[in-house]
Amino acid sequence: MACRMRRRTYVLLMMARCSDSGEHLGAEPALPYLSPELQGEKLLVGANFASAGVGILNDTGVQFVNIIRIGDQLAYFRQYQQKLSALIGEDQATQLVNQALVLITLGGNDFVNNYYLVPMSVRSRQYALPDYVRFIVSEYRKVLARLYELGARRVIVTGTGPLGCVPAELALHSQNGECAAELMRAVNLFNPQLVNMVRGLNRAIGADVFVTANTYRMNFDYLSNPQNYGFTNVQVACCGQGPYNGIGLCTAASNVCADREGFAFWDAFHPTERANRIIVGQFMHGDTDYMHPMNLSTILAVDREGL
Repeated sequence: MACRMRRRTYVLLMMARCSDSGEHLGAEPALPYLSPELQGEKLLVGANFASAGVGILNDTGVQFVNIIRIGDQLAYFRQYQQKLSALIGEDQATQLVNQALVLITLGGNDFVNNYYLVPMSVRSRQYALPDYVRFIVSEYRKVLARLYELGARRVIVTGTGPLGCVPAELALHSQNGECAAELMRAVNLFNPQLVNMVRGLNRAIGADVFVTANTYRMNFDYLSNPQNYGFTNVQVACCGQGPYNGIGLCTAASNVCADREGFAFWDAFHPTERANRIIVGQFMHGDTDYMHPMNLSTILAVDREGL
């Protein structure tokens, strides 16, 4: 079977950058798991189990309709493997999953769509911020451990970007374009603890299964030095309304920039395609300040040698 000859790549629980990551790998885009088109040979390409607004915690994103929570996504991942087994046999399915590349992005929503969603949220009354960060990192460890139990052996775990600098937060909290200090405090607490947790999990397993991606630095590089990356605007969203185009969703009634190539943000929260390409470039080739313990190019080279 072809799956024995080369690494198959699928994207699991990925919140953004799907198409750009697959493009860098030369892979066919992974379909959403619930797509009716995901059947037969398409299963061998992989699947995207992501759900917008999802978090580490089940009470993150309660304001969204039909959200697929992380436990359900993991259940779908198991179901996906059963479909693979029916298609190519259990042994081949296990090998395919073991050799697949997994990308998981969680954490940011647990701040913007939970702890800081409203003043005096349930979680902010329950936990001081440092305690909340420790709590969600401990819960994230359980998610990653479950991924390992389900057969994932190459997992890229992204940190949280500079949440306080996105147009949505600038619109709510910024007077002069400065990043929202409290959200930046949360990020600066979360990311180092995430890295330490992942390293500890790898030590417990005895292998570098999980690779951390410093997406904070990847984003902040071009936000702090936009001219070095060809951006003319790193605060206002290309599509939106209100201050910084950071209010509401990008719709047909929104303001839309004339040249999206000059903008770092597409909408109130998400980078433009150009910004995503910069980020994924660091995934592929960044040094250990960006990808630890190795970047994606190194991972692929190591795996090719092992085939």
